Amino acid sequence: QVQLVESGGGWVQAGGSLRLSCVASRITSSSYAMDWYRQAPGKPRELVATSSNTGNTNYSDSVKGRFTMSRDNAKNTVYLQMHSLKPDATAVYYCSARRILTSVQYWGQGTQVTVSS
Repeated sequence: QVQLVESGGGWVQAGGSLRLSCVASRITSSSYAMDWYRQAPGKPRELVATSSNTGNTNYSDSVKGRFTMSRDNAKNTVYLQMHSLKPDATAVYYCSARRILTSVQYWGQGTQVTVSS
């Protein structure tokens, strides 16, 4: 039974930084791609960043140069370091794990990020 738990969200002023964490339980990390999504109120879910099982990372154009995703497979944990935060980054941020072999995707419950102007 796969479980993902996000943490690290909170309130921050514009221009500030936050680091989100996601701990995945009962997986073999090297067999999963990991993703960060976000969903602002009234808007569709948006892919923010993704990390392949081999460590390649990709970012949406809106966050390139300001957000960095990393993973620690030994701890089954992924991170999203966010700098230069803008108010439009206010959203619930979700972690997902995608099993390479089956393409099954698992989701966490999300963590709220609020950026004030």
